[in-house]
Amino acid sequence: MKRNYVKVAFIGAMATVMVATTTTPCNAGLFSKTQEQQLEKAHQKEYKERKKRFEKEGWKLSGNVHTLDVALLEFYTKLNDKKSQNTQLVGQVSQCKSINVCRQAAINNAITSYASIAESAVKGKITSDLNADAIAPEAEFDKMYAAYVRNVKTEIKGQITESFAVVKDKGDGNKEFEIYFIINEEQAALARKRAMERALKETEMAQEYARKIEEFVNVPVIPE
Repeated sequence: MKRNYVKVAFIGAMATVMVATTTTPCNAGLFSKTQEQQLEKAHQKEYKERKKRFEKEGWKLSGNVHTLDVALLEFYTKLNDKKSQNTQLVGQVSQCKSINVCRQAAINNAITSYASIAESAVKGKITSDLNADAIAPEAEFDKMYAAYVRNVKTEIKGQITESFAVVKDKGDGNKEFEIYFIINEEQAALARKRAMERALKETEMAQEYARKIEEFVNVPVIPE
């Protein structure tokens, strides 16, 4: 399991925001039995490491009636549910003043990061499976990619479910904030498909290639 970190500078109410996006599928439809077992062990290790880090660094739950231990257990129980195609999306804010600002920044940038990973996955498939230069000018692909990213941001908002959030006082009037989401990959794939359909309508891509490109969004969004 790997993490992608995206740094974004906000002007005004927020300082530097860092978003960590981790998507880790946990379903037999995506992995073999052996891979599932390895992934569950990785989650157990990650659970212990996160719990230790939260306690050592002084993180507290934000807006949650449960204890930190219960919140983590519920989160990893959902990730390890073999009947679901659940993934995790983690938004981190490194510096902000208020909980509301921290929270909204983390949500917005987690979504932005997810859309960027989705775009990279499609670009990779187009590069490896299609002769892009023969299909359309580079500018047309750039237009399609931009539309896809914009539409993924809109569509994925309804597919992320908050599990819990933690906050840490930095002692200088600023806070750090992390928010943990669960995403169902099956529903997320449908959301990406809708986003691509809209993006292709906004471009002049030949129909025969448009159908092929639509298939690429079915590839699970997993950081390389």
